[in-house]
Amino acid sequence: MCGVSFSTTGSLRVHTRIHTGEKPYSCTLYGAKFSDSGSLKKHTRIHTGEKPYKCTMCSTAFNQKGALKMPMRTHTGERPYICSICGAAYSAKHHLKLHMRTHSGEKPYRCSVCSAAFSVQGNLRTHSRIHTGEKPYKCALCGSGFSQSGALKRHIRTHTGEKPYICTVCSAKFADLADLGKHTRTHTGEKPYKCSVCCRAFSQAGNMRKHMSTHSAAQAQ
Repeated sequence: MCGVSFSTTGSLRVHTRIHTGEKPYSCTLYGAKFSDSGSLKKHTRIHTGEKPYKCTMCSTAFNQKGALKMPMRTHTGERPYICSICGAAYSAKHHLKLHMRTHSGEKPYRCSVCSAAFSVQGNLRTHSRIHTGEKPYKCALCGSGFSQSGALKRHIRTHTGEKPYICTVCSAKFADLADLGKHTRTHTGEKPYKCSVCCRAFSQAGNMRKHMSTHSAAQAQ
């Protein structure tokens, strides 16, 4: 049907089910169907809670071998997914996909109230709280409410004075990881945010957005 070759008849048999749609392996609890026994076994771990794949560097465990790759890269620093435009590197393919939208300007997630658009679905959810006024994250020390969990964490550091992010070049300390990232670029000169119109580069996303508005204003005249 497609000409793909295999070393064993079993592998060919499993592959053929892509074309036929046959799914002979069924979950006994919910009836979910699978084309091969391996996929059924992975699915079954959702019900049993079995997590046989353990990180050798921390206690984290996973029910699928593939899911172990991402946490391991936080220990090794491996970032195999590289942006072909600016060279930014990521540990997960999905993160690279999101990053590419900073170059393409793609914003598939739109607010139904004000039509604001976002490149990440989570950012749309957070934005929606502007309209609803929802602030589900509360500070246990002063009762202040926040629409984002990250904003609450940063706020708590105003009470504790904690600055866990340290520059490896000059030892400057920061309460927020994003602030450390901005600071680090003053040493490296890195400018990962590029204008899609004139290719001018910037070290901060906010500066690029301001610059992009000059093109929009020029086009409107």
